[in-house]
Amino acid sequence: MTTGGSGVPTPGAVGASGRDPAGITVEAVRDGLVDIADVRIHPDTLEHQAQVAEQHANRQLAENFRRAAELTALPDDEVLALYEALRPYRSSADELAALADRLDSAGAHRNAALFREAARVYERRGLLRQ
Repeated sequence: MTTGGSGVPTPGAVGASGRDPAGITVEAVRDGLVDIADVRIHPDTLEHQAQVAEQHANRQLAENFRRAAELTALPDDEVLALYEALRPYRSSADELAALADRLDSAGAHRNAALFREAARVYERRGLLRQ
């Protein structure tokens, strides 16, 4: 990771794969030299964005960035399945609870809390799959 003039790391200066973003060009993509990991956001970058959001009194956005940072450790197909599970009428309360437990075991505690909250809200609003 490179640093700005202050010596502080510049989030995003190096991609999640460790590749310098300057090497990510259309030509490199076309030639098959760029992998998905080269363009994936790094959790440190998301944490930096969370801190900026907090500095601007936007705690909800900061929490969203932190949940996103947790999800970077999960495979893409699992993240997509989690989003699908949160859609109304797609999951039962037990299924959401099981997903919350899975997220906790993966260290995604903020996301686990979100799933538990979703189960309570969906139950109250009649949005759970029966």
